[in-house]
Amino acid sequence: MLLAACCLAEPTAPSALAAANEVRPLLNLTPVPFTQVHIKDAFWAPRRDTNRKVSVPHSFDMLEKAGNIHNLELAAAGAHEGFSGPVFMDSDLYKAIESASYVLATDPDPVLAKRVDDVIAKIAAAQRPDGYLDTYFEVVEPNKRWTNLRDAHELYCAGHLFEAAVAHYLATGKKTLLNVATKYADYIASIFGDGPGKRMGYPGHPEIELALVKLWRVTGEQRYFDLARFFVENRGRGFFAQEHGIPLEKYDGTYWQDNVPIREHTAIVGHAVRAAYLMSGVVDVAAQTHDEGLLRMVDRVWRNTTQKRMYVTGGIGPSASNEGFTTDYDLPNLTAYQETCASVAMAMWNHRLGLLYGDSRYVDHVELALYNGVLAGVSLDGKRFFYVNPLASRGTHHRSEWFGCACCPPNVTRTLAFLGGYAYATSPNGLWVNLYIQGDATADIAGRDVKLSVKTDYPWDGTVTLTPHLASPAKFELRLRVPGWCSGASVSVNGRRVARPKMERGYFVLERTWQNGDSVVLNLPMPVQRIEANPNVQEDRGLVALKRGPIVYCLEGCDQNEPLDQMAIPLTAKIEAVRRPDLLGGVVVLKGDAAVASDANWSGVLYRPVAPPRKVQFTAVPYYAWDNREPGPMRVWMPTVPPPPLAGGLHKMARVSISFQNDNCTPQAINDGVEPRSSGDHPGALCHWWPHKGGTEWVQYTWTKPVTVSSASVYWFDDTGRGECRLPASWEIQYLDGSEWKPVAAKGGYPVKLDGWCSVEFAPVTTPALRLVVAMQPRWAAGVHEWRVAGPDD
Repeated sequence: MLLAACCLAEPTAPSALAAANEVRPLLNLTPVPFTQVHIKDAFWAPRRDTNRKVSVPHSFDMLEKAGNIHNLELAAAGAHEGFSGPVFMDSDLYKAIESASYVLATDPDPVLAKRVDDVIAKIAAAQRPDGYLDTYFEVVEPNKRWTNLRDAHELYCAGHLFEAAVAHYLATGKKTLLNVATKYADYIASIFGDGPGKRMGYPGHPEIELALVKLWRVTGEQRYFDLARFFVENRGRGFFAQEHGIPLEKYDGTYWQDNVPIREHTAIVGHAVRAAYLMSGVVDVAAQTHDEGLLRMVDRVWRNTTQKRMYVTGGIGPSASNEGFTTDYDLPNLTAYQETCASVAMAMWNHRLGLLYGDSRYVDHVELALYNGVLAGVSLDGKRFFYVNPLASRGTHHRSEWFGCACCPPNVTRTLAFLGGYAYATSPNGLWVNLYIQGDATADIAGRDVKLSVKTDYPWDGTVTLTPHLASPAKFELRLRVPGWCSGASVSVNGRRVARPKMERGYFVLERTWQNGDSVVLNLPMPVQRIEANPNVQEDRGLVALKRGPIVYCLEGCDQNEPLDQMAIPLTAKIEAVRRPDLLGGVVVLKGDAAVASDANWSGVLYRPVAPPRKVQFTAVPYYAWDNREPGPMRVWMPTVPPPPLAGGLHKMARVSISFQNDNCTPQAINDGVEPRSSGDHPGALCHWWPHKGGTEWVQYTWTKPVTVSSASVYWFDDTGRGECRLPASWEIQYLDGSEWKPVAAKGGYPVKLDGWCSVEFAPVTTPALRLVVAMQPRWAAGVHEWRVAGPDD
């Protein structure tokens, strides 16, 4: 009934999937309420503490700064100017309230509670007497209610209000927000539906469907479920064409999942978040109606998603142009969109399917998204967020403290706050353990309270010890999920290994009369796995990703001693998992041998015998933790053979370091060979020293062995009129002689000019390192587009 979670998982073999026309039994498991789950581990508990202490308050601060709360005050005052932000501003505030409500349920906080109550009072004051509540239309276009369901997000905002209201009521017992929500829901139900005097329509951005089902479950009001069903079943009738005066023959509703009647979908299409939210709402409705047509459609779309359109990290949506889908197997890495909200939405969808069918394949996807696509959405300090989640970066992609469209931050905070709600479920005679998180849970099984304690170091270790605590012996099934990534799982009870444990739908089924204090030990081996993609994924041909347990890994430039784009991980290389409690909040890193092409000096050489690759070491860190240290390149997918040596001068073979860099400085861009059109060009990757101004800074090239250099050329960056980088006052080249930096013997001066190369020749030096030393103008910073160096024979 509450928020569903966030995750995708191991690709499931087609042979293991239900046939397209198969109707499977519906189990409709009951999730154990998150309030009855206590998380006490070393992985999630610290992150949830950061979420509670930092991210949730930060969200309210940013919402206040962005004008979300002021919009409520304007609406309450009857104002018609001064509105801030896009039309869907209300939704982000509602998600923040939902997040705070989950926090308050498990960790009472008077300060946060008062803040939430104050905002709820303003929401109630902004509501119109007839129940309508949308600050954009109340302030900006009061006479245009419901005139643009496709684009205006009225029903979407309403859905997030309903979710927040349900969460707040369940967490606090207060009806202050629930009363607002039901009044608005009653008003919407009076407008839309099949009855006399009601109108056709459905939301451009699905969300209200699943929210209405939540509201129905809490209130018991059938009209809310009926309205959810109405929105689901009518989708795909081309209503938006009629709404916008578009002839049906010219209308393409793919972006809004309005291209075919709802039961006829065969693939996931359009905007990724909308699509997965829609599927979540469809599952909620079909779980109650047992509509076989809807269930078959969801299965078709799910198989298309997980077999052809999902990233290895559990996220979806490759394209920035529509924030969504293109074609099967189109899964680029550098330009991957993979919106954080889409990973949350995938988790919500799969959580619902897991409850519906009791099948571990869906929970595998929940787990995958939680540990990778969702968790990457927030920095370790809880103050910065990803909207877009690429699987490769040149060092220019970083988290932000907030966004103009701020849907992702509160989506992450509500997911983390509700995490325990995804861990367990019950059937009439069974307790289902879906996620392995240290702590305890109390569940009602056949009218009896069963408390289960869990000890584990998951996801770093696959040993899980479970102990039931019972007032008296009780017979029930304990169902333990065996993750799809795991082979060789085993289980023991009271020290005795179960020889052939019963397996159903991916769960070990242990049925017995349990005694208080019985000990169950589940062992899930966690070898390092090399993952390859379907060869139809063109971007990943010849590449591998690294995975251990549920964690997908990546390589960051700051951990390597070689340029990341020149490294490969051979298929024969041994890889070991190493615990690093001192790194990134405590992680297991992967270490092993990598290979790079020989860095032989090609100066004056046209042909030579092939040199074998050099062996170097690599370190991989969890994908969720990337971009929490110094900026730099990142890759999830790595080649198995090193790329050929780079064309170009000596600078192409050098490792780059710099005296100072901030978050949007990319030193590696200085030798990427991308020549600017002018000094004022502002590419995505740029080397600069801002906000340092005046003084002297440097950027350095280092080679693995000494090279001979006799000239250098620099193309300066200058953003006059836009920023604070200017041409330097002066510059010089220095070389490393032993342990001492010395200036080269320049032949003439060091020119400084805009929109062209500034070159200097000097007496040849043989050195392992060279520096470009820059004296900046007073009150100004400096930056460099490109720095080339060459030897006497180049």
